Formats: sequence, C-alpha cells, structure tokens
Amino acid sequence: MAEITASMVKELRERTDAPMMECKRALTESAGDLGKAEEILRVKLGSKASKAASRITAEGVVAIHRESDDKRGAIVEINCETDFVGKNAEFLKLASDCAALVATHDPADVAALSALPMGDGSVESTRTALVGKIGENMSIRRFVRLEARGKLASYVHGGAKIGVVVDYIGGDDQLGKDLAMHIAAAKPRALDSSGIAADLIDSERRIAIEKAREAGKPDAMIEKIAEGSVQKFLNEVTLLGQVFVKAEDGKQTIAQLLKAKGASVAGFTLFVVGEGLAKRSNDFAAEVAAQAAAAQK
Repeated sequence: MAEITASMVKELRERTDAPMMECKRALTESAGDLGKAEEILRVKLGSKASKAASRITAEGVVAIHRESDDKRGAIVEINCETDFVGKNAEFLKLASDCAALVATHDPADVAALSALPMGDGSVESTRTALVGKIGENMSIRRFVRLEARGKLASYVHGGAKIGVVVDYIGGDDQLGKDLAMHIAAAKPRALDSSGIAADLIDSERRIAIEKAREAGKPDAMIEKIAEGSVQKFLNEVTLLGQVFVKAEDGKQTIAQLLKAKGASVAGFTLFVVGEGLAKRSNDFAAEVAAQAAAAQK
C-alpha cells in the first residue's frame, strides 16, 4: 500500500476544501490515488469537494483587444507575483499592447509573441526592462486569437481577473454583452456536452451511482438516477444548458435565450487569472517587512 504523506493530504485538501482527516481517510481508501480520493470525497461531501476548482491561485491580469469591426480579437493572460504589481499602469499597458499584437500578428506561441516588436525593442526586452524596474517577475502565460464567424463581444471583470470573449451570430449588441457577462459569472467549461471530456462524465456517473447506493435506492432506479445526475451536471457546466444569470423567471436557459433572439454562439474563450497555478504563500506586506528587517541587519 502506498504511503500517505502529508504533502498528498495537503494537495487533496487544496483540491477539495475537505477536512484534513477526511482527506487522509479518502487517500487511505484509494491507496494513495488522488483522483479516486477526490471522487470518494465528492460522494461523501457533495459539491463542497469542488469548491477549490474556482480558486484563483496567482496574480496578474487578463487583457482583451477587439478590432473596430468586432470580427477579430485576442485575449491574453499575463502573470506577476503580487496583486500590487497587477495594478501597475506599465504592467497593464504591457498586457494591453500584447493583446493588440496577438490580434494583429497571430503569433504561433508565447515565444513568437515575445519576439514581436514593441517600443524600441521587442515584447521580451520590454518585459525584461519592466521586471528590472519594478523588481518583480512577470510572464506571459497564454493567449487566444479569435476570428469571428459572427461578431465578437467581450467582458472583463474583477479588476481584470476574469476575461471573456464570445463569438455570437445574430441578435444585437446587448445580447453579446449579456452572453459575455453570463460566461464571466457562471464560468461554463464548454459550449455544449460535446465539449466535456468523457472521463468527467464517467466520473459524475460513478459518483451518482455510489450516492444512490449509499442512500439505499432500489437497484432498478440507480441507473435512471445516475443519468439524471449526469444531465444536471452537464446543464451546470455547459453554456447552452446553464440558466441565464439575468433570467427574470430564474428558469430561462442560454439555449432558450438564443432561440428567442434568433441567435447562436459559435464559441467563447474564458480566462481566469491564475487558474491552476500555485500562489506564493507570503503576502506583499510580509515581504516588505522582511526586506526592511534584513536591511536593518
């Protein structure tokens, strides 16, 4: 049997927000398999075990550029070490300028973007100079360039921590804005069920079956209950299945909204700053205090 280490327990707790002892029990039951342990916690604790999935774990900003005809655009995430630098005007300009370059030049990857001209040098030389000036590391993490089938709408929320670009066909400008705001709020994983990985769907089905069995449901009902749970999951994580955040009746889905407007969505891109990254454990104030103490010595 695999040894259950403190670091494994810590990682599972960060993934799920479950109590430490529950994490240790789940790891023991799963013989150290983190994926299986997470499923065990989902069965026992329900949605609480998914809380960490939306946690922002690094600093930086999302910048968006749209051409005037709303047919071409780009979204870029640039990371830094502290929220303090994330609000710096020069850092924000770097992000904005990078988004414009992506839209215009369509670089293949971050290395190609870094080599593009900017100011008196390149994107990389500008970044390096800014790192030297501010004294904090920063990096271009990812970007997407978009060529619209219809029109592009965008929305940036929470001090540029969340950014959305959506390609929609038909409807009006208000619909585009509403769709982008909804995506930022509801954070769908895909447009429809075809964009959800099969292993995620299988995992939800297994969890539903185990829950039904633990609840003592008859075997003849378990499969039906599981399919209902899977469909509920798909509605929660796909744009078309989600309930529109501005629905007056609290029931209208995005699919129903689009049908009423004679419109459709070709695709969307959602960036949440720091998604999936490890955040520095020390805060800015503590770092300044440590530096001051070191200087006195």
